[in-house]
Amino acid sequence: MAKLWQTTLNKSSKQIEHYTVGKDYLLDQRLVYYDCLASMAHVKMLGKTKILKKTETQKLVMALAEIIKLNRKNQFRIKPSDEDCHTAIENFLTKKLGQAGKKVHTARSRNDQVLVALRLYSLDVLHDFEEETVKLIRVINSQAKKWQKVKMPGYTHTQRAMPTTVGIWFSSYADSLVDDLKILGAVRLVIDQNPLGSVAGLGQSTFRINRNLTTKMLDFSRTQKNPIYCANSRGKFENLILLAGAQIMLDLGKLANDLVWFTTKEFDFFDLPKDFKTGSSVMPQKNNFDVLELIRGNSSLFLGYQFQVQEISKNLFSGYNRDYQLTKAPYFSGVDLLKETLKIVLMIVKELEIKSKNLSGALTPELEATKKAYQLVLEGMPFRDAYRKVKQDYLM
Repeated sequence: MAKLWQTTLNKSSKQIEHYTVGKDYLLDQRLVYYDCLASMAHVKMLGKTKILKKTETQKLVMALAEIIKLNRKNQFRIKPSDEDCHTAIENFLTKKLGQAGKKVHTARSRNDQVLVALRLYSLDVLHDFEEETVKLIRVINSQAKKWQKVKMPGYTHTQRAMPTTVGIWFSSYADSLVDDLKILGAVRLVIDQNPLGSVAGLGQSTFRINRNLTTKMLDFSRTQKNPIYCANSRGKFENLILLAGAQIMLDLGKLANDLVWFTTKEFDFFDLPKDFKTGSSVMPQKNNFDVLELIRGNSSLFLGYQFQVQEISKNLFSGYNRDYQLTKAPYFSGVDLLKETLKIVLMIVKELEIKSKNLSGALTPELEATKKAYQLVLEGMPFRDAYRKVKQDYLM
């Protein structure tokens, strides 16, 4: 089968083809459903505007629905020779419907085809991020309420400072994740716009298409008007999603780092069930919290994925550039990593054992120094004098 851009079937260099296709044929498997949804809307719009005949529209919609069913059963596979899901879908339609299948690409470019499939996928990604983050916030708040009165040392400069509570420690992460949800919501407002119909991204189309109709059918909040900006938003929008996701991942990494320390024998404040731990290949007595270390490390790995998308996309000439193909792998990797990490942290927070006695035992007398100084202030002494007096008492 010819690729969408080929006018002849002359064989190109296999080495060049392998390099330019890369892993798109594998990565695009997750976009098949979204491309079919967008293609259905496009075809129906072409039918409404009389660009396609009614029978052609019906046949194309039915064939696209068939691809969705096959894809759900893992029976629609993209071959390296297809290059991507868009070619694989059109090849299927052409083989099944002949001339009608070839008409699916009318008034559309692969540029806006890729854009809209990624946009629909990304909106689902944001929904998943929001849903998993809300679940985690609920569990953290539940733990915060349960342990709200259990005191523990608070730290500044990684040194014991003043008493706080396990509830306050838990809540600090819930509150931060609530703010992260606001950032996700702001990103959704930006990307929730329909690029379909921008064609090659230059605003030239002989056909009288109805972009607002596909916007409505695909449940976008608005149509992305400027065709050049449609093309320029590729990479930018994926970067925004990963930037928002990075805020969550940084919180999860920080939480994991706290637990790496608090589960050591030196602190011994918290613990996890045995099946959350790994052993040592040499030291029989060791129980390691590898899962926490990997969450901490993965927060940095995630930033690497975000940085790749940002750097590939920056300073490109206006319009579509093939460089954008290279953003798919880090984008998908970042999406998968955050989804998995949110689920793992949820399990950890649910099963975290709080060692109340050890926490109480760590509340050594000097942690009350500030409280004593404040008491002297309440009795009328200036704070600086109270500070010096209490400091002197502890030095004696």
